Amino acid sequence: MELLVLALSFVIILLGAELFTNGIEWFGRKLELAEGAVGSVLAAVGTALPETMIPIIAIGFATGEASDAIGVGAILGAPFMLATLAMFVTGVAVLVQARRRPEGDVMPVDTDVLGIDMRTFAIAYAIAIGAAFLPSEPTWPKLVAAAILLLIYARYVKRHFEADPDVDVEELAPLRFRRLDPAHRWDPNVPRLRVVNLQVLAALGFIIVGAIAFVGSVEQIAQAIGVDEVLLALVIAPIATELPEKFNSIIWVRQGKDTLAMGNITGAMVFQASIPTVVALVLAPTSWVIAPGSYVAFASAGIAFLSSAAIFIPMIRTGRLRGRGLLVGGVFYLAYLALVIVAILRPS
Repeated sequence: MELLVLALSFVIILLGAELFTNGIEWFGRKLELAEGAVGSVLAAVGTALPETMIPIIAIGFATGEASDAIGVGAILGAPFMLATLAMFVTGVAVLVQARRRPEGDVMPVDTDVLGIDMRTFAIAYAIAIGAAFLPSEPTWPKLVAAAILLLIYARYVKRHFEADPDVDVEELAPLRFRRLDPAHRWDPNVPRLRVVNLQVLAALGFIIVGAIAFVGSVEQIAQAIGVDEVLLALVIAPIATELPEKFNSIIWVRQGKDTLAMGNITGAMVFQASIPTVVALVLAPTSWVIAPGSYVAFASAGIAFLSSAAIFIPMIRTGRLRGRGLLVGGVFYLAYLALVIVAILRPS
């Protein structure tokens, strides 16, 4: 039964992802936003919201003894998964499409946009992880770090929204909900903003419902096979909540819109490094500490930094990004997964 729910949730998420990619492009066009703002901010934040609720609920509202630890694990797991497994999946999608693309596996991305994303991620996540080296008491230095992270993300969003728009209406596929607009018969090519908003909200609804069902099924299966809660928080929960929604990136790769595809991931990395970490710094400052018992969890941050560096430093040096270069993320993911399994199986 759980496997059937798992399959149905995937179908719902895929439907939502297709509607979302189409709707969010039209939303960005209607607001005259640049491609970087659409992919790195609107799409990234929109699809990151469901998994962001896990640490908020775990830290802010749950009462179990391990709730803070689960919340912190989920916060650390999201950037790690994005920097490793999401990159790998996107790289596979590029290689699958390489024969149909004139550039092969070279991704025609805006390296300036991705460079801004990754520099911001590195700075924000370094501040967040650096705060974990601070002692548990007093907590006010962590509140200062949280305020700095909010300012960094606000500046990041402002910079993307001030960029010049670069997408023409002719480059966009017709809005899927266009026939719901009464004005469609008079102007079928340009839908009104209210219909675009309706499609985006409906798509997010599909994604959230599908993700909730997916997470529930994964948790039930994990409990049935006796998976430890730490592994669930660090590895399984981020896969269940982040990876399905990154089908947006696969869809954009198939359409040749690689800046949107990569921005959907790198923008989510910036968001996850900035906003959910603020939740931990403000609501669970005594749990956001690198100490015995949390070394394996915080090691995921080091893996995220290493994987990001291995993928994007060559891009910055050469001015181009290859699909095969994203595959290194899978190697880092497997390395960390082995570390987590060894830590869990090791006798205490």
